[in-house]
Amino acid sequence: MKAGLSQSVRLGQELKINPRLYQAMDMLYMPLLDLQQHLKQELLTNPFLDLSDDENDDEDVDGDPAESDAEQEILVESPAATTDDETDWEAILLNGFETEGGMQDQRDNSEQFEAVPVGTERLDDHLREQIQMLELTPRQLMLAEEFIGNIGDDGYLSASLDQILESINDQIAKAAEKEGRDHETLPFYTIDEANAMLEVVQHLDPAGTGARDLQECLLLQLRDAGREAALPGRMVREFFDELVAHRWADVARKVGISAAEVQEAADEIAKLNPKPGLLKSGGSDNYVIPDMVVEKIDGVYLVFINDGNLPRLRLSKVYQEIARDKKRFEGENKEFITNKLNAAQWLIQAIEQRRQTMLKVMHFIVDRQREFFEKGVTFLKPLTLREVADAVGMHESTISRVTNEKYAQTPRGVLPLKYFFSSGLSKADGDDVSARGIKATIDKLVGDENPKNPLTDQAIVEILERDGVQIARRTVAKYRDQLGVLSARMRKRV
Repeated sequence: MKAGLSQSVRLGQELKINPRLYQAMDMLYMPLLDLQQHLKQELLTNPFLDLSDDENDDEDVDGDPAESDAEQEILVESPAATTDDETDWEAILLNGFETEGGMQDQRDNSEQFEAVPVGTERLDDHLREQIQMLELTPRQLMLAEEFIGNIGDDGYLSASLDQILESINDQIAKAAEKEGRDHETLPFYTIDEANAMLEVVQHLDPAGTGARDLQECLLLQLRDAGREAALPGRMVREFFDELVAHRWADVARKVGISAAEVQEAADEIAKLNPKPGLLKSGGSDNYVIPDMVVEKIDGVYLVFINDGNLPRLRLSKVYQEIARDKKRFEGENKEFITNKLNAAQWLIQAIEQRRQTMLKVMHFIVDRQREFFEKGVTFLKPLTLREVADAVGMHESTISRVTNEKYAQTPRGVLPLKYFFSSGLSKADGDDVSARGIKATIDKLVGDENPKNPLTDQAIVEILERDGVQIARRTVAKYRDQLGVLSARMRKRV
């Protein structure tokens, strides 16, 4: 067959996603702060978007009833435009769209203040400050800096002494080669110098810094507390495996003391910090602004969108007037105006659609989880994305975007929307119970147990079965592990 090009007509269907649909999905996915930044950017790039003023908008509506609904649509709170439709962009950008009666005023009027650290000191800075206070030679300071650079945020030394020596000696060799002195006898660091510097680093604060493993970390903290020669120090040094396995009887028999004394020493060891560096490592402060608020008013749970700090958008009247004079614009100008006007109208509609979608989803969640709000986590019902999607008439992916990184302020605290979704187990009466509620029950049972006779997984299964919950022992073990609860043998007290 001869190769060549040809043309043919074919009728078919294919799925194409409009760029605006991509933007709508992204907006639905955005949490509150991200959406605010997105709208701020749109206001800067689209001249047809303007900030709305409640009073001016009301006057315009009364004076010109012929305006379209899209032009009058009010979506979210924001500072208004100034007189004559001229927006004070400088003031808006400086105050971050804060409005009268918005979150800023709520914070100012609140008498409850949370202590927030202004700044945090990193572990390496804390160690360097201590090193500078010691009487060390420049050569020792250089080696100390190499050690500090290999200490992780948890306080552990992440490299071996050989690796540290190899790294710093390599720096010396490269510096000598650069200066043309590589033929000379170079002052390489030795293992004795490394061991001496390790001893210096391991005496720095916080205690346990510079340890190479957990056993050494605990010994350093016991040394700092003057307990290295006592029973706790001996247990960590000589019976570390038994300590980890909670084999108190074995230690008691080898040491020649009672199991109760071993238990008491183990309790002292348990108070030590396995990651001492985190005490000084500067962690980022995560702030959560709830996207929705659930309040109980007159016995009814109401849902509100917490959008008081978002810009309140409308179509710019100045540019609408320009767009109406179609005779003045042709070619690229006309295309630009048409695209920007359509994009502005669509964005306003998309924001409102996002708002309504979030309200629908949260209303269903509140109705489904009413007992949780009334009685607590043990009454949390199992819920899946498909159930919500079927109830509100949307796709599962849409519900997933709505609940992603969104938070709700409820009478039970500020909770992520994902908190309300979990698998379930069947009860004898036909009802279902949430896996999260089962975990809370297991946690309470363990907390109330007799420490000398802790509940086994099978005992917990039997207790739950008496309450009508059908659950397997391996499921209890899985939930217990997720809660960070040790097995019955490990929890037993003597």
